[in-house]
Amino acid sequence: MELAAELRRALDGVCSAGAPEVRENGEWLPALDGVQYEVRAQGEAALLHLWSAEQNLVRRVVSVTEESRERVVVEVLRLGHSRQSRLEFLAAGPVRETRRLDRGQFAGRLRQILTDRFPDEIVDSLVTSADLRHSLSGSYTRGLLHRGSEGIAVLGASPKEDGATIDGMLTFGLIWLQHARDRAKRYSVSSLRLFLPSGKSAATAHRLTALASPQEVELYEYEPLYWRVRRIPLSDAGNIATWIVPRREIEQSIAAALPCAERIRALAPDAIRIGVAAATQEVTLRFRGLEFARWKVGAMWYGIGDRQEVLSPAKWSKLEKLVREMEAHRHPLALDTKHRLYRAQPERWLETLVAADPSRIDARLDLKQVYTQVPAFSSGDRGIIDLLATTRDGRLAVLELKASEDIHLVMQAVDYWLRVQWHHAQNDFRRFGYFPVTPLKAKPPLLYLVAPGLRFHPAIDIVLRYLSPEIEVLRIGLAENWRRGLRVVLRQ
Repeated sequence: MELAAELRRALDGVCSAGAPEVRENGEWLPALDGVQYEVRAQGEAALLHLWSAEQNLVRRVVSVTEESRERVVVEVLRLGHSRQSRLEFLAAGPVRETRRLDRGQFAGRLRQILTDRFPDEIVDSLVTSADLRHSLSGSYTRGLLHRGSEGIAVLGASPKEDGATIDGMLTFGLIWLQHARDRAKRYSVSSLRLFLPSGKSAATAHRLTALASPQEVELYEYEPLYWRVRRIPLSDAGNIATWIVPRREIEQSIAAALPCAERIRALAPDAIRIGVAAATQEVTLRFRGLEFARWKVGAMWYGIGDRQEVLSPAKWSKLEKLVREMEAHRHPLALDTKHRLYRAQPERWLETLVAADPSRIDARLDLKQVYTQVPAFSSGDRGIIDLLATTRDGRLAVLELKASEDIHLVMQAVDYWLRVQWHHAQNDFRRFGYFPVTPLKAKPPLLYLVAPGLRFHPAIDIVLRYLSPEIEVLRIGLAENWRRGLRVVLRQ
């Protein structure tokens, strides 16, 4: 009854301004516009029934993970399935209608672009609706063209889309390309065309170099004012500035904060780690991955989230109390697994476990040669490689960690792999103080995808099959209770 009551209260709050927008695993469910709901207790769990004029949906609710007047997030199970999904309820407002209008208008513009630029081809379809069964996002306009017996898949993003949507285009483009190939009957789908706003194609062009056949993807930029279009040549792919922060700069930053940082770390030496925040010289202290203190401008600040204050002798007891609270609630054996401290930043917690003993992931990985949160920047971007390590015989390894399902896992990991490979070819890691003991092999780095075994999005198999054979990918699935210790249940 407790979970059912909690869910009912959360949904009543988010629905107070009208029917919310419903998303499943990040994808908008347009058929549930005007949604109504019913919650029934089912033992310790709850059964959620959603319906509208167009769709009915029933899910078994496992937990409510986020609750506010603007947004409610719940972990659910589909009936008859063992893999968890995520339902999101977003408060009603003008944003949803504006976004739908923008995408509808862009679909019309894209049709005109295709007709003008490819007069010998026939536009068979252009849609913006989501197809969750096949992991096709409603954030883009997708379509099919054909010329004779040759088909071409198309994916375009409106100029109003945010950066995350633009960056996700290659992932969803490859999924759409494969879906079109699997379903094509009248013709063979030969390639994919991606249409992005002007100046937004650099990341996608960079990632194209990781494909086995990059020529299968044509990249176009359009200028939204006059809708002029230009093709981005493959020769421009990969032309991205990237650099890493020398180890001595990181060590100098830590040395300045070390007297105060070490005193704090002594409060829980097995759980607290000292590091440097990305793109800054600020030193962080994290409790099993959760940042709770930061050295900046010559002073130590403490607190979680935005509620931070300068540490002084008079406030030391408050810091000690915070650490004791984290010891109680951010512990592998904590009784309240819904507590905010237990659930916060799970990927950073997972990172601390893997960094402590990477050989649990793969016996070849060297325990003494692993770096966490390596800053690897490119123009306009501040990227952080989760873990950078080597095997015992000196082969570089990039480890990308996820604690929850993420359809973009592969492309995010590939982005880091490309940077590491480029810097490896320039001998930058040895030059900037990384891996000073082990000679690095000339081979390309290994790429590890590490996540709980049930949290790999099924669509990543499609993306993996398009990658270059030069990228050796190892998928490592962990037991769901990974906080209590790393146990590999899947190795591919």
